[in-house]
Amino acid sequence: MARFIFVTGGVVSSLGKGLTSAALGALLQARGFKVRLRKLDPYLNVDPGTMSPYQHGEVYVTDDGAETDLDLGHYERFTGVPSRRSDNVTTGQIYSKVIARERRGDYLGATVQVIPHVTDAIKEFVRADVTDEDFVVCEIGGTVGDIEGLPFLEAIRQLGNELGRDGAMFIHLTLLPYIASAGELKTKPTQHSVKELQSLGIQPDVVVCRSEHEIAEDARRKIALFCNLRREAVIQALDVDTIYAVPRAYHEEGLDGEVCRHFRIESPAPDLAAWDRVTRSIQQPDGEVTIGVVGKYTTLLDAYKSLAEALTHGGIANNLSVKVNWLDSEIFETDGAAQELEGVHGILVPGGFGERGAEGKIAAARFAREREVPYFGICFGMQMAVIEAARNLAGVPGAGSTEFGPCADPVVGLLTEWTRGNLVERRDDRSELGGTMRLGAYPCVVEQGSRIAEVYGVRELSERHRHRYEVNINYRKALEDAGLRFSGMSPDGELPEIVEIPAHPWYIGVQFHPELKSKPFDPHPLFTSFIKAAVEQSRLM
Repeated sequence: MARFIFVTGGVVSSLGKGLTSAALGALLQARGFKVRLRKLDPYLNVDPGTMSPYQHGEVYVTDDGAETDLDLGHYERFTGVPSRRSDNVTTGQIYSKVIARERRGDYLGATVQVIPHVTDAIKEFVRADVTDEDFVVCEIGGTVGDIEGLPFLEAIRQLGNELGRDGAMFIHLTLLPYIASAGELKTKPTQHSVKELQSLGIQPDVVVCRSEHEIAEDARRKIALFCNLRREAVIQALDVDTIYAVPRAYHEEGLDGEVCRHFRIESPAPDLAAWDRVTRSIQQPDGEVTIGVVGKYTTLLDAYKSLAEALTHGGIANNLSVKVNWLDSEIFETDGAAQELEGVHGILVPGGFGERGAEGKIAAARFAREREVPYFGICFGMQMAVIEAARNLAGVPGAGSTEFGPCADPVVGLLTEWTRGNLVERRDDRSELGGTMRLGAYPCVVEQGSRIAEVYGVRELSERHRHRYEVNINYRKALEDAGLRFSGMSPDGELPEIVEIPAHPWYIGVQFHPELKSKPFDPHPLFTSFIKAAVEQSRLM
């Protein structure tokens, strides 16, 4: 029978509930247990797919095509367990399900209420799609005290009663602020946060305290006393220099030991040797390369969370530190802006939507091509590289994308039909925005003898997609005659997946998002190869 661990947060947001959940999952996994992690998000959106990156950060995509919270990326990177559609739910999804049931008459004329109908739907989600897992770690989004989170907290309170102490555990993450003028950490916000949780009927079994300073023993005892806890159940969570040091730090503080104690389980100590190797590689690199990332959302780096981690993984694979220069693509639309790229060892243009900054990304692709700097275009970054090649190599000056409006030569156009398994999916420009993109894992066949075949070492691969527009296959011949190679295609040969320039030291664009499948123990081959190419570039400079 699966045991459920519910992780809540208090005092302020962005404390790291996702990382805490991921690290705990990794520790339990290292003890030999099978784990699953899921996220309950209290916002009313059905999913984050139509939310601005400035509002929500990255949208993480699963193999089965769900647009989810970025914390699912942490879960996958730390445990290697592929997330599924059933691992992320929002208030919007819960209410949509409840209203649909009411319309069908499933409630037999009853008055539909938050309790029990909404809370029952939340409990169904928490317990669904669980097979032989030993632990299911459920993170509750938001902060205790938020009005939108109340149905979720009530649902897990009920589950705590239904599952009993042997089936459920509550972990609460809080902040201990440091008051410089007083020279001390303050425990009162944590006390109030736990009191708020207790008023909702939930007694946390462990309180994890985020702090920038060591927590004195008397402060720990004070928290334990006022929060109705054992002293050992107050866990210190100090800042670390890399997120991959978090599992080791939590283990040394006894977090996984408290979980085993709560459930009365005896297990061997976790084997953290692999984590130690990863952190050692990050902390003691053999050198450094600089990558210029030309993006649209560089003022909020959570918009590129998986990308940043995948670059780190590429560095781990090469035992190098990767310094990232985050560059706003709009600055490349002015004269002389390309000087921002002088000195970088590689250029990466990530995904994005809309016309803003597009010409800047095209300028970055041109700079990389002409200066023979390693170039990595992802999704939108591939499309802009193809437009650049069409304009400046293939003699198609009117090349553009219909995403920005009508153009003389739609080298990139709206994707209207594609296959998913045995099904044909169709969209048009009147389709709703939410959930209507090409989403999830799709196969790709690579050409033998191509650079991409060398990078992957296989002929067929599967990668995750999230896009609405596609390179127009009708321009393939003109582009290949000009030196751009279509080295990866969908199995039916209709959809371009990968392009490269064979005459360039390293110039690859991919329609999918490889960063979503990269892990510290298993760096994605494209990022490993890209960073290796950046090393070669650094030796030429």
